[in-house]
Amino acid sequence: MLVLLDTNAYLRLAKRIRPLLGVEFGHNQYSLNVLKQVEDEVFKSPRLQFLYPWFTDTELKAERMGKLVRLSKEERTKIEAASSVLHAYVLSDPLGYTSHGRSPPSPTDCFILAFGQVRPAIVVTDDLGMHKLANDFDIDIWHGHDLLKKMLTAKVITNDQVREIFTALENNDDLPRTWQEVKHTSFKKLFGPKP
Repeated sequence: MLVLLDTNAYLRLAKRIRPLLGVEFGHNQYSLNVLKQVEDEVFKSPRLQFLYPWFTDTELKAERMGKLVRLSKEERTKIEAASSVLHAYVLSDPLGYTSHGRSPPSPTDCFILAFGQVRPAIVVTDDLGMHKLANDFDIDIWHGHDLLKKMLTAKVITNDQVREIFTALENNDDLPRTWQEVKHTSFKKLFGPKP
């Protein structure tokens, strides 16, 4: 089963789990991948390039290029049409996508979700706006911590790696609220009960 990482999910995990892309795990044979749009989004953002200078690391770039999902012309047309519908839906409900800590999904976010709608895929993101949109359209979606839990259960990553990821995100002030909420529930064996 194809699992697509959005830009933030990729940036939170790629440096800390190697290899990350293309490794199959679990009973459903999940395989993590990224779309070319993730690469484009980073290269269009001076802020992201500054915050993640390792993104251009030769080994990581080779891994991304080697595992990019290729789209046929027909698939691309369907995904672009679905993406357009999703983006219009977001624009029609500005309040719904700017409340409760949400930010409106970008055109890239909509493209990634549309991919999950057109081809069987699960989208991984911590963007609450994307979660709302995915739920409104019945698109399979996980938080980054859901993915970590599945990888841990499948023994693709270790307890130490999970702790390191949480610590690094906390130290970088990049630990999403949803991760904070599950730290002492889903990962209770690692972090103990809520203090």
